Amino acid sequence: MTQRNDAYARSLAALLRIETISSAEDTDLSKFRTFHALLEQTFPAIFAAVEREEFDGSLLLRWRGTDSGKQPVLLMSHHDVVEATGAWTHEPFSGDIADGKVWGRGALDTKGSLWAMLQAADELAAEGFAPDCDVYFSTACNEECSGAGASAISQTLHARGIRFSMTLDEGGMITQSPIDGASGTFAMVGVGEKGYADLKFIARSAGGHASTPDNNTPLVRLGRFMAALERSRCFDLAISPTVQEMLRRIAPSMRFPLSFICAHADIFRPLLLRRLPRLSPAAGAMVKTTLAFTMAQGSQGHNVLPQEAWVIGNMRFSPHQGQKASIDAVRALAAKFDVETEVMEYGIDSPVASFEAAPFRLVEEAVSAIFPGIPTVPYVMNGATDSRYYARYCENCLRFSPLVVTRAQFESIHAIDENVDVATLAPAVDFYKYILRRV
Repeated sequence: MTQRNDAYARSLAALLRIETISSAEDTDLSKFRTFHALLEQTFPAIFAAVEREEFDGSLLLRWRGTDSGKQPVLLMSHHDVVEATGAWTHEPFSGDIADGKVWGRGALDTKGSLWAMLQAADELAAEGFAPDCDVYFSTACNEECSGAGASAISQTLHARGIRFSMTLDEGGMITQSPIDGASGTFAMVGVGEKGYADLKFIARSAGGHASTPDNNTPLVRLGRFMAALERSRCFDLAISPTVQEMLRRIAPSMRFPLSFICAHADIFRPLLLRRLPRLSPAAGAMVKTTLAFTMAQGSQGHNVLPQEAWVIGNMRFSPHQGQKASIDAVRALAAKFDVETEVMEYGIDSPVASFEAAPFRLVEEAVSAIFPGIPTVPYVMNGATDSRYYARYCENCLRFSPLVVTRAQFESIHAIDENVDVATLAPAVDFYKYILRRV
């Protein structure tokens, strides 16, 4: 195993050394094509077996199966990364292997999982294996900044009449204590994700000199609106079937009485709706739509009352309330403060896959086989992934990377010192092999 781990670590490290930061302003695709060339060099057997298409720096691969009558599956990832500022222990694009870890931007998000799925496919292809159904691999070059690559690929596949029996993208990982109060390690599989919308809230006035302010100037009205939203219950609280099942599966790791309450979430629903938001912001976000204010602007002069002031809020709407009802609710609250609401981006409603369906059970079986004793837990992601573009054409979009991570490693995503344990690379490859053999 040591020899295998060492070879895997060197292979992943090579991918991390190519800087693939994506930006909406940067249209140069050369670094992504350099990365594509390295993928072909690293995984020659699978690239020899697939049909390849490029979508402006994003890749789609088709591995033909032996039974054309079966619905295909899609394994997804992305090879772009976010910027890497700050003081890193190891340079962000060094690909250093030290202290039992591979260091670098993208190690977890998501070159690590991309490497593991292609490594698994490459080893199987080298053995002469062919899957039963068609297997597609997609990896986008702009997931972190626009999602345009996944959007273009999904639309092309839809136009060809292709529907997937399942997709498997980034999302949850094998992590410790996924919510406060839970101990132990769990495989967290996203069966859906909250929708995404950007809203602009605008307050207007006649303006004027700051030496003679009237009451309820634009910034004051915006401030009162934002404070009211934090106290408001305009977003519906609900424990969905997915949240209920998540709590039931995590309950054995909790202390009494919380373990008993979570195991019987259907009975203690009112209590949990009060308790979960107090556990942590992440726990609170599971039961309602959230709106975070992220940008603001008033006048351009220190002594000028603004004729127009605005704040921007990033909304993540819950599946139970949805896009329209969530926007309508906050629009009604804003109007009480004479604040207009403008929708800058509506986002996409993301259906929730069933944790009782065959694709989820397949992932659960793979986790049990490769990571014995670790429970598989469904949940709805608060963040957005490229899966949202495929959820319109596939009922079973799952979000899971088979990497074992500590809480510190999970928190290094989009932060400094991103790294992945060398010891988790071989099990990740074996997980994807299990999936590929059984789809």
